[in-house]
Amino acid sequence: MNRRLILKVEHLVRYQSCCRHLHKTCRVVGLQLQAAKAVRVFSHCIMWQRNSWRQISVTQATFFAAKEKKWDGKGQKSPGKPKEEKPEVEIRHRMTIADLAKAMNKDIDHVYEALLHTDLDIDLLEPHSVLDEMWVKEVIKKSGMKYRWAKLSEEKVRENKDATRRTHIDAASQVPRPPVVTIMGHVDHGKTTLLDSLRKTQMAAMEAGGITQHIGAFLVQLQSGERITFLDTPGHAAFSAMRARGACITDIVILVVAADDGVMKQTVESIQHAKKAKVPIIVAINKCDKPDADPERVKKELLGHDVVCEDYGGDVQSVNISALKGTNLLAVAEATVALAEMLELKADPTGPVEGTVVESRTDKGKGPVTTAIVHHGTLKKGCVLVAGKCWAKVRLLFDENGKIMDAAGPSLPVEIVGWKDLPSAGDEILEVESEQRAREIVEWRNYAEEQRKMEKDLEVIEAKQREHKDAYNKVRESMGSLTWRQRKAALYKSNKKLGVMRPKEKMESDRLILPIIIKGDVDGSVEAILSVLDSYDADDECELDVIHFGVGDISENDINLAETFSGVIYGFNVNVSKGIQQMATKKNIPVKIHHVIYRLIDELKEELSSKLPPTMEDSTIGEASVLAVFEVTVGKKKIPVAGCRVQKGQLDKKLKFRLVRNGNIIWNGSVIALKHHKDDVQTVKAGMECGLSIDKDISIESGDEIVCYEEKELPQTISWDPGF
Repeated sequence: MNRRLILKVEHLVRYQSCCRHLHKTCRVVGLQLQAAKAVRVFSHCIMWQRNSWRQISVTQATFFAAKEKKWDGKGQKSPGKPKEEKPEVEIRHRMTIADLAKAMNKDIDHVYEALLHTDLDIDLLEPHSVLDEMWVKEVIKKSGMKYRWAKLSEEKVRENKDATRRTHIDAASQVPRPPVVTIMGHVDHGKTTLLDSLRKTQMAAMEAGGITQHIGAFLVQLQSGERITFLDTPGHAAFSAMRARGACITDIVILVVAADDGVMKQTVESIQHAKKAKVPIIVAINKCDKPDADPERVKKELLGHDVVCEDYGGDVQSVNISALKGTNLLAVAEATVALAEMLELKADPTGPVEGTVVESRTDKGKGPVTTAIVHHGTLKKGCVLVAGKCWAKVRLLFDENGKIMDAAGPSLPVEIVGWKDLPSAGDEILEVESEQRAREIVEWRNYAEEQRKMEKDLEVIEAKQREHKDAYNKVRESMGSLTWRQRKAALYKSNKKLGVMRPKEKMESDRLILPIIIKGDVDGSVEAILSVLDSYDADDECELDVIHFGVGDISENDINLAETFSGVIYGFNVNVSKGIQQMATKKNIPVKIHHVIYRLIDELKEELSSKLPPTMEDSTIGEASVLAVFEVTVGKKKIPVAGCRVQKGQLDKKLKFRLVRNGNIIWNGSVIALKHHKDDVQTVKAGMECGLSIDKDISIESGDEIVCYEEKELPQTISWDPGF
């Protein structure tokens, strides 16, 4: 073998042996950096002549040094850099946007961002909107996370914790009770005056505008000793819901019809409410003392609405009265008592209390207060009540005159103080055994309402998803002949045109909007106003947006909310403190207080009309006929001049002009020169001749008409008709 080759092999064996020895030493001492240096010194001392061996030495030393990094000083493997794991999100079925954001530890806007450029219309999504499983996974994927399903637990159907009224009442425990009588009829037919005459009070004089705008509950004791609970309902068109509610909690309806007016719109509506509630009617024909009174005409008109009086062979009692003069009122009372005896009205004064909220309001000293009618049981101080989604522990009871009551039995009207929140008019009142039970019922009712709302939201979302999916499929079908590159480009362009943005980043639209806040003295008043606003049908002209409504005086929160939305505050029978008024003035927030509902609606219509842009109307000032056309040289330019005679009115240089030929408008604009003979003039009156040149190069011919007109701005009126 070649000697030179043998030497090379020998040197290699020595080098490998040395490297193994150094490697063991480094493992024990843990000095990996010194290992690399030692190899370099050793290789230098051997004085190898070939660069190739040096390269091998460095490569081997680097290898062992790098390998040594994986070991710690104790001879154990050191852990490498841990791999970053994606955050895990626990998901479940029927997650809302708010639930998903909470599970991801993100805000709701993050979820909206992740849903951009998808088939979902995020304009329709609310924090409580339920997302489909596909979209939940899509949001998590776009957020760089991974998901895992929550452990399945056998979720039991939530037990119904609601309270219900008694299904059976022992006949032996029932005793006769006073009848509950509702007075109904058209506005200004004398309902409150009739009640005043029966009670010997002056309620009608205290009503704003002379019309009733609340339900009033009063106990009247007749001279004969019988007691009757009267409900006085508003007759104005806006208070339909109040009349319906009054008919549903009553035993007898007294229908008041004016003898001079006859059957009117709200009279017919009151008849319909009574029939729907299956309540008997007594007709009181009022204002019979007037010269033009015609009671027979009223009875004939009632025939057309299936109300047949006894005089015409029917079973409906009718009494001719004059509530103002107190004529024949005893006959009305007797008719009511007789009908009540026939109905054999009874109730159980023992057992849990059952009743109905007639009206509710917020009192500064008492807090939430309700006027109620007791149906069964006896209401006392300390009773725990539930109505709607509110509960109360009764602190005080008052009668209609503000006197404290110890107890209220069946058919008695009573004011209840002690509510935690304000229930709605018409809510059913039930007594429960404890405050804990009351909270449980309210919690269940809130849960049930939330479930119903979620179901409705889910239906809307699914419908929108189907709609968008169909639209998407149609687009894809139309692009079936395109290549995938062309399809991608087309979809990108179409998505870019949509300009999808998050809801809070939307640009203000060009639509006109009037945001308003409604505050009323009682729940029924607010209900009546909102009922009128539900009939608003002029959104194409100006959108009406009720941003808040409630019961009580105007507060600082109302002012701040109106400032945020640039809205207007409308108050009905409420007060505004001096400080709140100054705050509203400082922030330039309009606060409009009314005591008559139709005046509030009228002012609202005016406010809506003021939002509309004015229409432009042309008003003709003068007319002239063109007699001849000639040219005048001004410098190097020839200007055509029309020689005219003014036929009507006058021509005014400041105003606009129109050129009419054979009934067609050829030109609209201004004149640059108006002369009479050789003088520049401002106006030319009828019968005078003049020359004029216009601001556009248009051919003017003899026989043309020159019309001088003025543009006037006319305010528009909103087309909404609330019905009164």
